[in-house]
Amino acid sequence: MARVFDVIVVGAGPAGTSTAARLHQHGVKDVVVLERYDFPRDKPCGGGLTGHCDEALAALDLRLTVPFVPSAQARVRMGGFVRTVTMGRPVNVIRRIEFDRSLVEQVQARGVEVRVGAAVESVRVDREAVTVRLESGEELLARVVVGADGAASVVRKHLTGNAKAMPHRLFMQELPAQLTDTAMVYDFTPMSAGLRGYLWVFPVKGGRANVGLMHYPSSRKGGPELLRLLRDGLSPYGIALPARGARGWPVWGYDPGAPVSAPRLLTVGDAAGIDGLTGEGIAVAMEQAQVAGDTVARALTDGGVAFRGYRRALRRATVGRELALDRWLARLLYQAGPGWRRWMSLVLFDPDVLEMYAARVSGSEVLADQKLRLWRALVRHVGAWGSRTRQLEAAMAAAWTPDAAQSVASSPTSSFSSSPPSSS
Repeated sequence: MARVFDVIVVGAGPAGTSTAARLHQHGVKDVVVLERYDFPRDKPCGGGLTGHCDEALAALDLRLTVPFVPSAQARVRMGGFVRTVTMGRPVNVIRRIEFDRSLVEQVQARGVEVRVGAAVESVRVDREAVTVRLESGEELLARVVVGADGAASVVRKHLTGNAKAMPHRLFMQELPAQLTDTAMVYDFTPMSAGLRGYLWVFPVKGGRANVGLMHYPSSRKGGPELLRLLRDGLSPYGIALPARGARGWPVWGYDPGAPVSAPRLLTVGDAAGIDGLTGEGIAVAMEQAQVAGDTVARALTDGGVAFRGYRRALRRATVGRELALDRWLARLLYQAGPGWRRWMSLVLFDPDVLEMYAARVSGSEVLADQKLRLWRALVRHVGAWGSRTRQLEAAMAAAWTPDAAQSVASSPTSSFSSSPPSSS
């Protein structure tokens, strides 16, 4: 009789290894993790581990064992406007090729079986088990399958069928660069040229920079056009993007109404949806993995493998509340029409808004719990949006003059702490 695993986890990135680690904490050890590639394997990603990631690592008994750059500041730009935010806790910038391998090694040290070169072709759900068919032709059986296999997830496709949706688009490349400091740069200047998202420049160990951009699917942009926006946007920083090398990939934003589970199946990480506002995926994956691991461990004990409550559990968790709020904010900020200018001027010119988001990124605050402060910021903006929009237009105009590179590089910055203000 064929062996039936308790759990098969498809994908050995942060979502998959974190799910396996959580299951191990619950005493579920009959687990195998299947990974298409061998390690170390490259993964396009900004590489920022936010404060929530620190908390998730601690909760999962995992450690940050790879080199990283602690970035205590975020620099937000729009053309000639620059604001620097000091965060309560640094964001640690890592290289995914190293980070993912370290997580695999840590769960393997606990006895978790990780099979590399095991590409999954399909899943078939029967009454008593799930059959996972590999591209090699081998078939494995499990009581539960967790899809942690990214945006192209086989498990996600099984859940959604032929549902059509436009994904976020991201492009990323790591390059030699002599950055002047360790601040993370979030540059919204390319929005004036049609991007619906932002460009990033993050510091990496060894005199390198992780650069890229995210495009929200409110408008269609092809790869060549997005690469042009990235290339042009990096010019003020003295960074030249090579003709080849930048990697592009689609990702799905979190949708509270999208299917994330079915009998004996559930998804986590990119397969369940990333942060639609920032594109963040690592902390999201590791936080969701805790919910997934708890849910599966309970199901293996009581036999409730229908997982009807999993979507609700994700939504009610801190990570789900944050993702739902960011989804709403992304639809306002990255809308296709000219209305984005009104919302961008709120983000840039209301210091409390950036303070709240900096605190969220550093892990010292749950933005979804700050609805009163957000409403107060919105009320302030109603009376100020005209002048703020004019400020935004001036900043955008400065970005596209012949002296754009010099104006961006030398613009004065303002700095403030990410701790809550003493008055509202």
